[in-house]
Parts: sequence; C-alpha cells; structure tokens
Amino acid sequence: MERKLKICEICSENPQNCSVSCYKNHQDTPCQRNHEDNKSNAAGSKPTILFPTEDTVSEEKLIMLQDSEELKMLLKNSHLRELLRELDAALNAEKAMAVAMQEPLFMEFADQVLKIVEPQKDDT
Repeated sequence: MERKLKICEICSENPQNCSVSCYKNHQDTPCQRNHEDNKSNAAGSKPTILFPTEDTVSEEKLIMLQDSEELKMLLKNSHLRELLRELDAALNAEKAMAVAMQEPLFMEFADQVLKIVEPQKDDT
C-alpha cells in the first residue's frame, strides 16, 4: 500500500517540510494559505473529528495543553521540537515512538502531556 505524502501547507506543491530552500523561500516571500482554509477559519467553524475514538482528546483538554506553561517551557527546547517533527514525519510511527521513548526529554514532555490529558486521581 502506498502512503500519500502530506503537502506543504505554504506552497501547496511540495511534500511537507520539503526542503530548507522552500522554508527560506517562504521566509523571504511569505505565501498566503489556501483561501478555502481562510474562509473556514473566518467563519468560526470548529474542525470536525470524523472518526472519534476512545483515545480522542477533547477540545477542552487541547485548550489546557495549549495554555500549559510547563509545556511551553519544554517546547522552548529545539532538540525536543526537532524530535517531535521527526516523530510526526516518521513512516513507521510505532518504531519512531519506541525510539523517542528512550529520550529522557521526550519522556518528560509525554509525562507533562499525560498529567493534563489523563490526570491521576488521588486514592486518599
């Protein structure tokens, strides 16, 4: 089965994160995103989850993640950001996750996310 590559959201021509030159080109000459994307965002419509599962994170939890000062501090680390980009782009997600789980920095990030998404209840 052939896996379809994600397309760069800026140039809409090349694969996502296509190249340093594409990135630099977008830095020099900022492109406009697709007008359809702008219309849907301008209308205030929320993204629809087509196939929710028991693992789907609620919008409220996503907002809590977005507002977390602890996560913001962790994400200032360029090594962690690069690790997350590599994980996102990995063709074999299971293998990439196993490798990431060996990184203490990633584990700290994952633990912080889980504290927000699945907080442990005290039995006391």
